[in-house]
Amino acid sequence: MRILLILCLILLTFSSCKATRQAKVITKKPKTENTTSSNVKATNIVDYAHQFEGVRYKYGGTTKRGMDCSGLVLTSFKSESVLLPRTTKDLAKSGDWIDIKKVQKGDLLFFATKKNSRRSNHVGIVTDVDDGAVEFIHASTSKGVMTSKLKERYWYFAFVQARRVL
Repeated sequence: MRILLILCLILLTFSSCKATRQAKVITKKPKTENTTSSNVKATNIVDYAHQFEGVRYKYGGTTKRGMDCSGLVLTSFKSESVLLPRTTKDLAKSGDWIDIKKVQKGDLLFFATKKNSRRSNHVGIVTDVDDGAVEFIHASTSKGVMTSKLKERYWYFAFVQARRVL
């Protein structure tokens, strides 16, 4: 009887060790840390971009003296040591394509603003997503660096794609 009790105790010890091991593997979540890190980076990038709000549009500009859309993206991401291509055309090939329903702060939105064209020639950074309503910051030729909403008729019909680079 005593031997049976000892065997049961040993068996219980081994089975509980195995369960603990599995629990440790399950609790490891490196993706959460990366996601949190990406969220912090995205917030910093968006905050940096907001510093340029009101700056006039200047083709090829990357400073407070003047800024174009891809210059705003380049400068904002560079503030967090994320190096991106300079042109909208090259930016549109960077990162991963994502569904518009899954965009997050820091993602890039691409637009075709030329008549009868679906080729991306304008880019903005997602600043907020609230209940499916997407806001983004960009440099428009008419009003300079500003925040707009994707649900605005002009931007809704000009939208081409969203990409994630973080």
